[in-house]
Amino acid sequence: MEQIAITREDRKPTATDLGLLKAKQQAMTVLSQRSRFAAAEFTTVEDFFLRSSYGEARGAEGACDFTFGNPHEMPLAGLVDALARNLQPQNPDWFAYKISEPEPRAFIAESLSRELALNFEPEDIALTQGAFAAIALAFRLVLDAGDEVIIPVPGWFCYAPMLRAADLVPVKVGLSEPDFDLDLEAIAAAITPNTRMVVVNSPHNPTGRVYSRAQLQALANLLDAASDRIGARIWLLSDEPYRRLRFDNVPFVSPAELYPWTLIDYSYGKVLLAPGQRLGYLAISPLLPIEQRQELQSATFSVQMSMGWTFPNAIMQYSVAALETVSIDLEALAAKRDRMLHSLEQWGYKMVHPEGTFYLWGEAPGGDAVRFAETLAVQSVFVMPGTLFERPRHFRISLTASAEMIERALPVFRDAAK
Repeated sequence: MEQIAITREDRKPTATDLGLLKAKQQAMTVLSQRSRFAAAEFTTVEDFFLRSSYGEARGAEGACDFTFGNPHEMPLAGLVDALARNLQPQNPDWFAYKISEPEPRAFIAESLSRELALNFEPEDIALTQGAFAAIALAFRLVLDAGDEVIIPVPGWFCYAPMLRAADLVPVKVGLSEPDFDLDLEAIAAAITPNTRMVVVNSPHNPTGRVYSRAQLQALANLLDAASDRIGARIWLLSDEPYRRLRFDNVPFVSPAELYPWTLIDYSYGKVLLAPGQRLGYLAISPLLPIEQRQELQSATFSVQMSMGWTFPNAIMQYSVAALETVSIDLEALAAKRDRMLHSLEQWGYKMVHPEGTFYLWGEAPGGDAVRFAETLAVQSVFVMPGTLFERPRHFRISLTASAEMIERALPVFRDAAK
């Protein structure tokens, strides 16, 4: 070993030296660089899920769980009925390999056309295993290794790990506080010659904001001008899994209506409150120039196959039409929102009034979300600290908790405010 140790004054390293050094470095880890980067982005979430007070006690009897958007009551009857009806095979290939099957693809194209007032074709729809797979598909369809993607902060904590795992570069841009609107100046400042996508999530997780037509039109104008300036098209990914979960008749506008270079991802898991049944899609804006639109349409099958066959399973595809009108009770969800907001605000909590999603977002008393979460956890009430969203002063509540959980937990929130 002493014979290969070198200094600047001794000599230049030989090929043998470099080979030994590389072998030593490789022996230190079996993980790829992209895996290490993805894991580093996800560390805070992993620690919370597995190694925090919540991780240790989330399944305990009597726990009031306001963390992840999981169901805490029995599944919707319409969901169970749809799955049960399609479980019985009707032909020999009932459970054969499934791609984006023609019938659900055509149904979704027609339904989405009515909902967004755009003329989607069946070929614009790629059925996926939830929005997770749809987002991953979008990244791989239009981005190359090293491309930069602007993502919102606070925002869904899986964007950055997914980008790292695909050898892409997340560029985190803060939303404007205290209202958490899009910060167009910050987005413009973050754009570089390597920027190839901006992610917009509306209704927004975790704040519940629904972005207005004016905000989205201004963003479209910004991206058009920036694309011309850098000489490369900047795509927009519209992350819309909460699109149908809106309060007080707040209107929804998809960027696909305003910016042709938009891809939409959607998940049925939110409106059905069944995240374990993976069904979603990626949709191409019909306003995209026809040549580019057809190029994307023709590529989705091969890219999904290369990603590991990310199509939904057979029963979920057969159930698409039946699930179209199945939804969690929005009136009951609004009642839970109002009950929590009124109580928390009367005790001095500073909360954002959500226009959509099933979350509440606010500032922790004392400004330390981790300490606040641990204080609640002692009483078996669990919330998500804002550290998971890179906002250590804030916390998130999931309204998928049952009404009974809410009533049991409110006195604990009241005492914690003191």
